[in-house]
Amino acid sequence: MYKAVYLSPMIPSYNIAETARFFTELFSFTPVLNTDGYVVLLKDHLSIHILNAGADIGEMEFYLEVDALDELWESIKDKLTGIKTKPPFDREYGMREFHIIIPHTKTLLFVGQPVKSQD
Repeated sequence: MYKAVYLSPMIPSYNIAETARFFTELFSFTPVLNTDGYVVLLKDHLSIHILNAGADIGEMEFYLEVDALDELWESIKDKLTGIKTKPPFDREYGMREFHIIIPHTKTLLFVGQPVKSQD
């Protein structure tokens, strides 16, 4: 049986440069490939691929689990002007999350962290 190493979302975008900038400026991803029609970004052991969207772009969503959700939110919330978001909140399934619609896409980014127990 094989071991899955990681999953890389491929996000169709109407403006690849602006979508890439969203991830580099807010989440500290680094471009490792940057062409007119395709960008690959890395952060730690994670990668995101951004490609040109066609006319019939579909909706997608993905989940980024982090280890310091509230600190991340505080560091980016003032940079989200004009971007649809839902600030941090606790979910019934034990995760604390915030949500962002990624610019120039129909992609919903869930950012989450397990809720710390009150022991």
